[in-house]
Amino acid sequence: MVFSNLFFIYLFLPLNLFLYFIIKNRTWKNVVLLAFSLFFYAWGEPVWVFMLMLTAFLDYMWARCIEYFRSSGQNTRAKIALSASLIFDLGMLVVFKYSGFLIENLNAATGLSLPIPKIALPIGISFYTFQTISYVLDVYRGQVSAQKRYYKYLMYLSSYHQLVAGPIVRYSDVAGEIENRTTTVEDFSEGLTKFCIGLSKKVLVSNVAGKLVTQYMDAPLQSLSVAGAWFGVLLYSLQLYYDFSAYSDMAIGLGRIFGFHYHKNFDYPYLSKSVTEFWRRWHISLGSFFRDYVYIPLGGNRKHQIFNICVVWFLTGLWHGASWNFILWGMFYGILLIVEKIGLLKILEKIPAVFSRCYLLFLTLIGWTIFYTTDMGRLGGYFKVMFGLSGNPLTDPQLSIEFVNNIFWLIAVIVFCAPITQKVKGWLAQQESDAKKALIGLATAAMNLILLFLCTSMLVGQSYNPFLYFRF
Repeated sequence: MVFSNLFFIYLFLPLNLFLYFIIKNRTWKNVVLLAFSLFFYAWGEPVWVFMLMLTAFLDYMWARCIEYFRSSGQNTRAKIALSASLIFDLGMLVVFKYSGFLIENLNAATGLSLPIPKIALPIGISFYTFQTISYVLDVYRGQVSAQKRYYKYLMYLSSYHQLVAGPIVRYSDVAGEIENRTTTVEDFSEGLTKFCIGLSKKVLVSNVAGKLVTQYMDAPLQSLSVAGAWFGVLLYSLQLYYDFSAYSDMAIGLGRIFGFHYHKNFDYPYLSKSVTEFWRRWHISLGSFFRDYVYIPLGGNRKHQIFNICVVWFLTGLWHGASWNFILWGMFYGILLIVEKIGLLKILEKIPAVFSRCYLLFLTLIGWTIFYTTDMGRLGGYFKVMFGLSGNPLTDPQLSIEFVNNIFWLIAVIVFCAPITQKVKGWLAQQESDAKKALIGLATAAMNLILLFLCTSMLVGQSYNPFLYFRF
């Protein structure tokens, strides 16, 4: 099940809201949310929901053991429990996500013919694995107390708001709200608006861009023009941003409706003036996970910084998928970050912003080309077309038609990569009179209804509606 689905919007969510808010007992509210979350996951993963429950149970128990051992001075046993948790969690991730990739490359390197396992990838395993790892590590570090109730921990891990595609919500950020939370009128209103905006980004932008992307990035290389190659990856960069940020917006909005306050996950990354800044703004929860649980423990900026960056970005690339293009993509950004830290960043800070932003956008398009193309041979051919090295024409008539037909949509989509909605929200927050606030409330409600109507109209009969991060 996905958020941009008519069943979810008009049946699942309203029923969940009705049962949740009609119940006054806090314990039963959590039970209702847990039940709907497990149903949400089981809708598409009827078997793997039990693995999710097993993972939650084992890490719940290991965290309890770690807390007990640490409090009684049995540090060796605490480390054993931590190791058991990490081995299981990372082991499951390797088995389900990387076993086929590893055996395939082993066969290629050694000439063996080992059978390559065909294991279905449980949706969201990369996200909930990182969440449960962060929880156990935080308990080991003494930064949070271990949850005493299994069903509450399972609710945290399986909460459908962020289960299958993030953001990666840390237990420490919501521990208090698991135990005691309320939903104000403001929470409900802002959460609903956030959800509707995210839904619109997904349906009205990402899905539309996705249909156009395949016309260029999957086109035969011999028929692709130079401008068409660039146009394709530009559309893909917009599709990625609007798809990923849309899911985060909807997750954050849904969480807010139920009284959870998740941190923002995207902060207008295409306005960045360096690769370093870009990765502080793009998928913030993933970047902060690698920073706090890999980069800093390795030594961070204090020692072996270049090595630490390489490790983090190798793992970042590998996390996105079991394919060499993702590893190449990760190392591409790792090298750029190292170059910036060595001295380029100081230069970028001194030159006019327009040049540093062009530098960032150019490299981002190169990076997304690597990210998209899993076939290394095609990737090299696509780059040849992009840079005019293949003898392909500069442009083509079909591109001109597509560009003219979508010019106003494209301009609007690019403009809204800037914080226009944030500025409008800031201005609205400054309005103090009750009359203005009431008018603003009516306008917001009308906007939500219009967006919901437009999205519903687009979703009826629409066959292309995947979230890109489901594959990770």
